[in-house]
Amino acid sequence: MKPIKADLLILLVTIFWGSSYLFMKMGLNSISEFNLIALRFGLAFILAAFIFFRRLLQVNLETLKYAMLLGFLLFMVFTSITYGLKTTTTSNAGFLVSLTVVFVPLISAVVLKKKLETRLLFSIMLAIIGIGFLTIQLPFKVSIGDILCSAAAFFYAIHIIVTGFTAQKVDALNLGILQLGFAGLFGLIFSLIFETPTLPGSREGWFAILALAILCSALGFILQTVAQKYTSPSRTGLIFSLEPVFAAIFGYIFAQEIMSIKEYVGATLVLFSIILSTVKMKNNHLGDVKEGVIDEKYI
Repeated sequence: MKPIKADLLILLVTIFWGSSYLFMKMGLNSISEFNLIALRFGLAFILAAFIFFRRLLQVNLETLKYAMLLGFLLFMVFTSITYGLKTTTTSNAGFLVSLTVVFVPLISAVVLKKKLETRLLFSIMLAIIGIGFLTIQLPFKVSIGDILCSAAAFFYAIHIIVTGFTAQKVDALNLGILQLGFAGLFGLIFSLIFETPTLPGSREGWFAILALAILCSALGFILQTVAQKYTSPSRTGLIFSLEPVFAAIFGYIFAQEIMSIKEYVGATLVLFSIILSTVKMKNNHLGDVKEGVIDEKYI
């Protein structure tokens, strides 16, 4: 697969995930948080496993090990988001979770013990200011939902980095399918411990769960895992920077969520920081500078 095709697949996934905040909020009107995670990823795994049954027969222990790790990271991501959506808007959630692409190079720099570039430091500063505009309400209160959605961004950054590493070592499709099963399993275990598992009691609830399971999970995470084998985590992060834009659009059209001027300023700063964290300058052969070009190592 050519990198451009991989990037287009990730763009499609980004659209699916932009809509997922609205679907999660709809689903939470019918069932509880861990229950939603269990149904979303459980149904997604069943669907994907049915389609790729023969492929799954080739799974090995190493793939299971990596899939369990990725599944746990997904569980942490969506536990944070589903609880966060109880006290924040879909638009806020979309922009805060999109900070993933600021965390990706930051975590990579810490793990590899490399000095942070000035560009990345500036993007982090912009992100922090943007978060302040988005989340701080006078008299200086921050919603717990905003904090949880920021935590989800951190967990998802780890997921992207680990996926980029593990997809090179084992069958990417099996890895993408099995991580869904493990995420659903963790959701079911926690639902049995802390909740009473149920099925959605309304048509809206079923629509939300099926959309989350089929589009946002089964197709979304499998396509992401396969596509990441042919592109880089940083390119993936750049495309994912469009996710909050789609989240805000879906929130405006279907939930009538209107952001204040302060929130628009914060959202703009966050979006700019995300793009800045993944786009950098490069020199051409004559020493001139071209602006707005993706670094060659990401192509």
